[in-house]
Amino acid sequence: MVSKTDDIPASVPNCSPVDIADEAGEGAGDCIESSKASLKDSCACGHSEDTTMVNGSGIHEHTEEAESKQDGCGEVDGGDESNEQEVIVIQDTGFTVKIQAPGTEPFDLQVSPQEMVQEIHQVLMDREDTCHRTCFSLQLDGNVLDNFAELKSIEGLQEGSLLKVVEEPYTVREARIHVRHIRDLLKSLDPSDAYNGVDCNSLSFLSIFTDGDLGESGKRKKKGSELEQIDCTPPEHILPGSKERPLVPLQPQNKDWKPMQCLKVLTMSGWNPPPGNRKMHGDLMYLYIVTVEERHISITASTRGFYLNQSTTYTFNPKPANPSFLSHSLVELLSQISPAFKRNFTALQKKRVQRHPFERIATPFQVYSWTAPQVDHAMDCVRAEDAYTSRLGYEEHIPGQTRDWNEELQTTRELPRKNLPERLLRERAIFKVHSDFAAAATRGAMAVIDGNVMAINPGEETRMQMFIWNNIFFSLGFDVRDHYRELGGDAAAHAAPTNDLNGVRAYGAVDVEGLYTLGTVVVDYRGYRVTAQSIIPGILEREQEQSVIYGSIDFGKTVVSHTKYLELLEKTSRPLKVQRHGVLNEKNEAVELCSSVECKGIIGNDGRHYILDLLRTFPPDLNFLPVEGEELPPESQRQGFPRQHRHRLACLRQELIEAFVEHRYLLFMKMAALQLMQQKANKDANKTPLLEAPALPSTETSETPTESKADSQTQKTESDVPEEPATEASTESAEQADSNTTACEEKSKPTTNGPLEPAAIQNGECKNPLDDPKSREVVMNACKAVGSVSSTSFDIRFNPDIFSPGVRFPDDSADDILKQKRLLKDGAAFLVSCQIPSLVKDCLDHSTLPVDGATLTEALHQRGINVRYLGTVLEFVDKTPAKAQLKHFYRIGISEMITRCAKHIFKTYLQGVELSALSAAVSHFLNCFLSSFPDAVAHLPPDELVSRRKNRKRRNRVPGGSDNTAWASLTPSELWKNIASEGQSYYHFTVQCESVDQVVETYGLQKSTLLREISIKTGIQILIKEYNFDSRHKPAFTEEDILNIFPVVKHVNPKASDAFHFFQSGQAKVQQGFLKEGCELINEALNLFNNVYGAMHVEICACLRLLARLNYIMGDHAEALSNQQKAVLMSERVLGIEHPNTIQEYMHLALYCFANGQLSTALKLLYRARYLMLLVCGEDHPEMALLDSNIGLVLHGVMEYDLSLRFLENALDVSTKYHGPRSLKVALSHHLVARVYESKAEFRSALQHEKEGYTIYKNQMGEAHEKTKESSEYLKHLTQQAVALQRTMNEIYKNGSNASIMPLKFTAPSMASVLEQLNIINGIIFIPLSQKDLENLKAEVQRRQQLQELGRSEELPEDSPLELEDKIPVD
Repeated sequence: MVSKTDDIPASVPNCSPVDIADEAGEGAGDCIESSKASLKDSCACGHSEDTTMVNGSGIHEHTEEAESKQDGCGEVDGGDESNEQEVIVIQDTGFTVKIQAPGTEPFDLQVSPQEMVQEIHQVLMDREDTCHRTCFSLQLDGNVLDNFAELKSIEGLQEGSLLKVVEEPYTVREARIHVRHIRDLLKSLDPSDAYNGVDCNSLSFLSIFTDGDLGESGKRKKKGSELEQIDCTPPEHILPGSKERPLVPLQPQNKDWKPMQCLKVLTMSGWNPPPGNRKMHGDLMYLYIVTVEERHISITASTRGFYLNQSTTYTFNPKPANPSFLSHSLVELLSQISPAFKRNFTALQKKRVQRHPFERIATPFQVYSWTAPQVDHAMDCVRAEDAYTSRLGYEEHIPGQTRDWNEELQTTRELPRKNLPERLLRERAIFKVHSDFAAAATRGAMAVIDGNVMAINPGEETRMQMFIWNNIFFSLGFDVRDHYRELGGDAAAHAAPTNDLNGVRAYGAVDVEGLYTLGTVVVDYRGYRVTAQSIIPGILEREQEQSVIYGSIDFGKTVVSHTKYLELLEKTSRPLKVQRHGVLNEKNEAVELCSSVECKGIIGNDGRHYILDLLRTFPPDLNFLPVEGEELPPESQRQGFPRQHRHRLACLRQELIEAFVEHRYLLFMKMAALQLMQQKANKDANKTPLLEAPALPSTETSETPTESKADSQTQKTESDVPEEPATEASTESAEQADSNTTACEEKSKPTTNGPLEPAAIQNGECKNPLDDPKSREVVMNACKAVGSVSSTSFDIRFNPDIFSPGVRFPDDSADDILKQKRLLKDGAAFLVSCQIPSLVKDCLDHSTLPVDGATLTEALHQRGINVRYLGTVLEFVDKTPAKAQLKHFYRIGISEMITRCAKHIFKTYLQGVELSALSAAVSHFLNCFLSSFPDAVAHLPPDELVSRRKNRKRRNRVPGGSDNTAWASLTPSELWKNIASEGQSYYHFTVQCESVDQVVETYGLQKSTLLREISIKTGIQILIKEYNFDSRHKPAFTEEDILNIFPVVKHVNPKASDAFHFFQSGQAKVQQGFLKEGCELINEALNLFNNVYGAMHVEICACLRLLARLNYIMGDHAEALSNQQKAVLMSERVLGIEHPNTIQEYMHLALYCFANGQLSTALKLLYRARYLMLLVCGEDHPEMALLDSNIGLVLHGVMEYDLSLRFLENALDVSTKYHGPRSLKVALSHHLVARVYESKAEFRSALQHEKEGYTIYKNQMGEAHEKTKESSEYLKHLTQQAVALQRTMNEIYKNGSNASIMPLKFTAPSMASVLEQLNIINGIIFIPLSQKDLENLKAEVQRRQQLQELGRSEELPEDSPLELEDKIPVD
């Protein structure tokens, strides 16, 4: 699942992950603190063996070497699988060795003892002066070092040792690696791989806006107050109120990308491979090169190196030319032949090493860009070769042929995990294999759909075909053999793979030893859904009937079970809330299962127990599953449920199940507490049993804090079991104690937060037979009331087979089945009556701020709401009294619904298109969808090559190839009619849309937003240029505008659990005001994240953002800048250049730039953020108020008053609209506007605004509050200024030119005052605290915690969590 770190901030732009720490509970922090102490002893500080971030054990030693090294190891994952050695870190820190390479001066390199020799190789291949060498060994005193040895294991290697780089003879493999490496160096600044979405390259534009002047170098350039030179006027389209939304600025042209040409052509020669007699002279292969000076040359790669031979294009003469320029490296050879090559290559490498490493490191999963410029297609031998050999010969440089994916995926799971180093090693291996598998599966799925893979059942019709490529099994998402006929045919077959993936994800997160799932990736490409799975050993040789020993292959008609499977699945039943149950088989015998009947168990030839077909891991969603004779609860019925859905596989999300169970647990505690209190009242005081008395307050405690949390947060518990926030864990552990199970499977959870613990014990005691029977009865009643499956303890689980067609249950379980049906109905009602309202409430109080479709979907999913409820959510918003303040949410919802409906239609539309007409078909669809041109006519491709006699036989080779021109008859009005009816039938929502213009008008959407959403959802890549959507004379898109169509990939995201726990406890510490400790924990987390994920990952991004914020709060601005710069680069690379998170990161970076005195950079960054915001969701969004306040303040600081006012007044309007005219945010906005008017000496306007602000403060806070006092002081000051000005004017009128004028004090605002306001609006509050204050503050925080633990927390009103709130810099 998407982890909570990247999850929550994504949809809550305003809160850095700090806010979430609340949930981690104070207890969590302390418990981890102690475990950390012990960890410190065992391993100096668990730092990354890559030393990507940190050398030695010091946390802040971000030494230069560490940075430069990081390029090296980050780039090639520290040498593939090779360096998976233990991470037991020795106390000693790194040391320095000298490196002597041929032809260069010796230089020093900082290394750490846990590194492998391999990593020094990577560093050398990346350094400017040694980057052209690939085939060499490192020697110490004449002994060759083993590539895979750890440095600490090498005898005689110590501080100051000299390592010699010795050139080695080439082999064919080494020669190929060399050519590939040289080609990569030549292309290192060329963004075409990022545009084409290959090799995990992706775009980043930050350096264009900072001119690379962040940090120290920037400071040196800008000494002195050079305010005058800053050009502050933004382009027209960024100003408030501008209606144009240009596309081109999305990808500003980087001047470095006009690559300096080093060679015209570098390609494999047609004379390859060398004939036998030449092989015996050491020829390995031939290259053909055209230099910039137009010299055509032929080169031999031999065992000794590269030299010129005498071949030409048409005659083969392999003899060395005279002179032959024999060189060990191709670069040395070319530098001798071509002066232009030498000059440009040197310049290119200089530029390459100056780029930030994060601009170059590969991302773990491919990110695709939906826009791209027209890139020239250059000749490229490596790319050409890759395309045709499909790289199987040396896939990722692994010896042997293709990779056995299943073996790799399962072996990494089996690695030991007893201590931290082992767990890091294991998680890192799992993550690496998963990202490789996802990449291979994606390539395979595209090859399958493009028709480049032979089917394993070629005789069947195309929709039924299955494929195997690179040891991965591919199947298409169609209903073959009427397998899903009962469940909704093709619609069910399309939904099943994603359900299955969710199941794989859930079982993978529980991580039970001995239970295996398949590697699974779901790829949507060109209208087809492809499921890619790793292959169970031996499955292809046997019939399915023989191999399935658990579950059912015919949806429950025949069912088998197996004791080993029951034992393994029993371990998952608690975390996944799956009820063990019996079903009847065809002989009417009861069979025990602990999963749905579809879940099949197969023992592979490798003896492992696999489970597959996990599509019904979670229980059915009755709101979308009408069942004869079953009534839903009134909450659901009022909303018009149950509704007919496309298929019968609609199930509840894991997040919903978690939230529901937690909700029920609170009910359970309340009921038990109430009944116990009544009993206590009825009893005589002297008879009270000892055990019961203390139990009482504790039950209440457990109810109050969590309840307020539950309401305010709506449990952001995510589905990955090992990493649930402590609130969830606490219910788990309470259940744990109840059922007297051993706590072993709970080890991975954070300990419970204080208040819930006594409750857990109390339940445990209630079951204690010594205890009095009355309280046992209380627990039984409470259990019964909340639908617990056990009558002695709270335990809610679901039976996933209820309401499955064809599944029958034994008679003796009738009661149980009734109970389960009740639970399912309650779950469905809970979604409608609790989760949807709480989502809307969170949007109203701005704790959830979706910006685009992706963040909206994420916000729904966090609360367990499926996207099929979008219509219901929108109806709910429509009926909300505060509808005006939810306008942004409603608009994003409508746009999401429309683009999803369009996506559904596009999917079937594309299936009928043959490859040669693809760009024409896509551009026609986009014209119908977005262009105002009423009669969009499809341009059938002018059959560049097709002969009139169509060859009928080839027709059905491509899946689904039916009538190939049906797509051309689509018209805009027909498409919009279909969108409306799709919205009605799928989302049960009526969209007012006959045409795109009507929709834009009715709902206030923007066409640029719709274009972005549909492109991202369907994988279309379009040419970046200005499209005229509104022309009524010609269509907006032509087929030349469609550049590519990418796959949309869903896969499992393996987690770094230890790192995540450090991150959480760090957040908790920060939340409690222990900034330094928090900072250390977060640094530790960063280390561990780097260890598992490599250098690039969304979670590392969240970590860096929080770290930067802490650096800033603690006054280390330069460090804040450096960390935030990394966060921005990483967000651009991993999430996308215009992802809402990236926009957030840009805003944070601008603040730190301003604090560092880099004003023009701060402005550029803010303008960039505003542009992206406009493109993604338009001007009418609460987040815009914050952005515009930031821009206005910075402009005020550089004395651009008129511009500043435009932005600040827009911020005021937006704030008033979304926060209500009486909000404190609006008061602050008024104050900021007043300050600018004061600087302009327009005192009347200034007074007017400040009075508005004063009124709000007075009404909201009362006269005595410091804010009200501040405001009234400022009013007095303004009045004095105004009076002084008036006097002066009168003086001038009276005495004309010889008036004695008092000099007026018009002050330009000081930078400090602007920064102070910037901090306030961005939620960072510094209070100058003395040491004594700090001590008091800590004492106060601790007192609060004890209070809560003592259960007196009800006395604290819910909405004032801490009077000290503004003393702690909270996000």
